[in-house]
Amino acid sequence: MASQPPAFQKFAERRKGWRTPPAIFPPVMGLFGLGLAWRRAMAATGLPGGLAEALLGAVSLLYLFCLAAYLGKVVQRPGVLAEDFRTLPGRAGFAAANLSGVLLAATLVPYAPGLALGVLGLALVAHAALGVWVLNAYVRGPEETRVITPVWHLTFVGYILAPLSLVPLGQVQAATMILFATMAVAGLIYAVSAVQLVRRIPPAPLRPLLAIHLAPVSLFATVATLVDLTGLAAVFGVALLGVLAALLAAGRWIAEAGFSALWGAFTFPSAAAAGALLALGWDVAGLLAVAAASAIVFPIAVKVMQAWAKGGLAVRTNAAQA
Repeated sequence: MASQPPAFQKFAERRKGWRTPPAIFPPVMGLFGLGLAWRRAMAATGLPGGLAEALLGAVSLLYLFCLAAYLGKVVQRPGVLAEDFRTLPGRAGFAAANLSGVLLAATLVPYAPGLALGVLGLALVAHAALGVWVLNAYVRGPEETRVITPVWHLTFVGYILAPLSLVPLGQVQAATMILFATMAVAGLIYAVSAVQLVRRIPPAPLRPLLAIHLAPVSLFATVATLVDLTGLAAVFGVALLGVLAALLAAGRWIAEAGFSALWGAFTFPSAAAAGALLALGWDVAGLLAVAAASAIVFPIAVKVMQAWAKGGLAVRTNAAQA
């Protein structure tokens, strides 16, 4: 049998070690959120929206590339899904991948409403499947692994992103139902998380996940504004500022362990907070928050993508290999 050309051998060796980590998706979600915040900022200031749309277009391409890279690993060996699911970065990455699809739909609404609705439907179905998987693992797993982490906000409250597409598409009633349903779920997660935080201080490497608590109140404020519940929106706006102040006060403690892939948890909440302040009409605070979020999201996304390109991200997050 003829030997394979050297170029083909090198390609085969690269494919054999396919190890795309799910941890690439939280920064992508953060970039989507930042692009949508920029879209709001451009509208608030009356500036041309081309820069925001260019960012959203670039992030859409990045997301599709990341999704193709991960699905390529799954096609090679489907078992990697279960292996990645066993790790916290894996579960967070899966949730962020689905919710990035929801944000892709919001990006597409002004250009292709029908396509946006289709993308939204696919993303929500995938997210519902993930939620069933997480609950099953929680119920059936050993008692020591039954811990509710801030990542549960992504998995079970992340549906609150759907109204960003549904309201412009005229589905205000559905958006309102999602708002109240996710408020109830988030309330339970906040309560359990508070009890856990009192009983046990999280280890330093996991503390960045606490930043996720900023995302639900921010999105509730945004969606309440979209469905004309202005009083409720103001309440969540104040709650947003309270959570943000607490996180900033504890910032050094939260980041004590230094940079890791879990810093992706800083990206989408900061973008969500900026978008919420603009949605509330608090333009000065919102524009300052957009600038701050940009200074957070871009560097973290770059560092995570660089770590992926160099191969270190997969190792540090214990990603499965095809």
